[in-house]
Amino acid sequence: MNLIFATNNSHKLKEIKEILNNRVQILSLQDINCFDEIPETQTTIEGNARQKSMYIYKKYKQNCFADDTGLEIDALNGEPGVYSARYAGNECSFEDNVRKVLSKMNGTENRTAQFKTVISLIFNGNEFQFEGKIKGRIINEKKGTNGFGYDPIFVPDDYDKTFAELSSDEKNKISHRALATKKLAEFLINL
Repeated sequence: MNLIFATNNSHKLKEIKEILNNRVQILSLQDINCFDEIPETQTTIEGNARQKSMYIYKKYKQNCFADDTGLEIDALNGEPGVYSARYAGNECSFEDNVRKVLSKMNGTENRTAQFKTVISLIFNGNEFQFEGKIKGRIINEKKGTNGFGYDPIFVPDDYDKTFAELSSDEKNKISHRALATKKLAEFLINL
């Protein structure tokens, strides 16, 4: 089975392929010669995931999926949330986003947060959504060099290392994306 993953994020593509472990043939947007800037204009993680998957499905008429992920920090009323990728501005880097979070969290005692991923699968014209969440806390400074995004400042519950300090194998067993992807994989296997 071939499925298009509607993302331009090479880190996400690599992570999803590792989690699915070749059970499904994942095609990237480059594989289908799609270089469009896919819109993400919704106000929820679920809405953005749906918008991206529907965009690809309508244009290419092929089964596909898209995800959207947000870091939700309790002390910041759920920020950055749906705006996680562009929290520090439209042309910002991962580093800019991390700096903004650490700056806003400076002096804050409540460090609880969660990562949330929603995958929107369009299969034969029908949409199915799969959600994964992992709770944890935001630390005061970056640690680790693995992963991407907010991984260097997020320590999952029951761990003493950030996502960026865990190996990809360790992270892919427990992460929000892994949890959502496992639900997607179970669904596809049972078709």
